[in-house]
Amino acid sequence: MGSLRLGSDEHRKLFCDMFRDSFRTFKVSDIKWPALDDETLGRLRAMPFWDEALKTERVAGMRVRLMAEVERDPLIREMIAMQAYEETRHAGILESLMGHCGIEVPDDHTDKERDAEWGFIRMGYGEVFDSFFAFGLFRIAGETGLFSPDLMRVFDGFMDEEARHIVFFVNWASYRNKNLRMMRPWFAIRRALGMSVQAYGRMETAFQMARGDGPGEDFVMEVPDAISADVSVRRLFEACLEENARRLGKYDQRLLRPGFVPAAVRLALRFMPTR
Repeated sequence: MGSLRLGSDEHRKLFCDMFRDSFRTFKVSDIKWPALDDETLGRLRAMPFWDEALKTERVAGMRVRLMAEVERDPLIREMIAMQAYEETRHAGILESLMGHCGIEVPDDHTDKERDAEWGFIRMGYGEVFDSFFAFGLFRIAGETGLFSPDLMRVFDGFMDEEARHIVFFVNWASYRNKNLRMMRPWFAIRRALGMSVQAYGRMETAFQMARGDGPGEDFVMEVPDAISADVSVRRLFEACLEENARRLGKYDQRLLRPGFVPAAVRLALRFMPTR
């Protein structure tokens, strides 16, 4: 972190400025979806996770919006509200693509969270896990030509926004922890529990798929099978590490990045065959 002190006003300004300066102003209606051939349309329609992916983005938008409503710091509240707009826009992008592909868009039945901070923590660590693997899968989808370059370009910005959300979240969590004082132990417990809940959910989905019990609730874990790409676990993990470093490396190096998932994957690679 160099001379930057975590929890300081400088730290707060740095992660908030990063978020504001990298914000993209566009509407879902501005997107011009490319014409898709029958093979691509068939592949997209066959993917089993559309409903879960859309639900995840809708829930994320709701949870971030509720956190913005209870955040007391005006600057941080503005940034969280900006993220809520982006999460809602992500859901709108998925709805638009589903409509373009002739995939039925489910109704929105999102229940309101009772504890805004807990919902935000769970959502944040969920993005930390999911985006790490989504970055690598997105790269592989482009390298294997599974989707057209025009379609990849639209979702490349989607991936960058997820990277911004992750950097903002881990720095927000650190800043909040440093400034809570008496409530710091309670917040630390909530952070640890939030990460544990998300890790357990992804392991549970992986085990369900390995047993052939059908898809779980974590749609990112289903993508490798859905895209039918001949990709080894080693290649996937290496792509995830490289893309995670590239996308998160765009921002000020003094800011925190998630370390648990990359470290766990590097450790796993040490015990995997090289081919």
